[in-house]
Amino acid sequence: MKTIISIKELTKTYIMGAAKVHALRGVTLDIFKNEYVALMGPSGSGKSTLMNLIGCLDTPSSGEYWLNGTNVSTMDDNDLADVRNKEIGFVFQTFNLLPRLTALDNVALPLVYAGLNKAARLDKARQVLDAVGLGDRMDHKPNELSGGQRQRVAVARALVNGPSIILADEPTGNLDTKTSIEIMTLFEEIHKAGNTVILVTHEPDIAAHAQRMVRLRDGLVERDEKNENVVSAYDPGHRYHQE
Repeated sequence: MKTIISIKELTKTYIMGAAKVHALRGVTLDIFKNEYVALMGPSGSGKSTLMNLIGCLDTPSSGEYWLNGTNVSTMDDNDLADVRNKEIGFVFQTFNLLPRLTALDNVALPLVYAGLNKAARLDKARQVLDAVGLGDRMDHKPNELSGGQRQRVAVARALVNGPSIILADEPTGNLDTKTSIEIMTLFEEIHKAGNTVILVTHEPDIAAHAQRMVRLRDGLVERDEKNENVVSAYDPGHRYHQE
């Protein structure tokens, strides 16, 4: 199996006035291509800090982070932004959609930074919205969509650049149970299509969909284990296909 993420003795310390907060205390972790991993832990465990480092949103205080064979732990902000745009698709609990843009324009936005012309951007965005079941909602703005539909738009935006990793932070936190199952079905389809999926959650029933569970506590990996009882939300009647 190809290692897509290799983390070695990663630490992150924040200075809060006179105090030092050790958010990560030396995390070592490998994640392989096409794995489906849940990052778990209570509030203050370090899981959000680790997610920010994996997502190239922050840099570590010490240690190494290799992403697809590139050492990103020493990169500056501009290089990190470039890696982020090419390699990682983000899905957030709060959707993070721009309210004045349509679903189509929200999904096409990352392609602006990739340098595609407008026609190519919109064509690619249409394909991905079709793939997540929102072909009939492309011209709707976020406030005209349900919570589940908004999260599908966010998932489509995460996929539009063809990233190697989908990083989802509490993606069902604002959704009801039925809609949560629909979104977890979508992640399962994305994983089956070949993506590496990393799910950050504190909910055991959501983590149960992943093949592997990494539990953090006090800035360290407490447990790293294979999930022997993967829960499937898969509905063969609706499939996502990676282009």
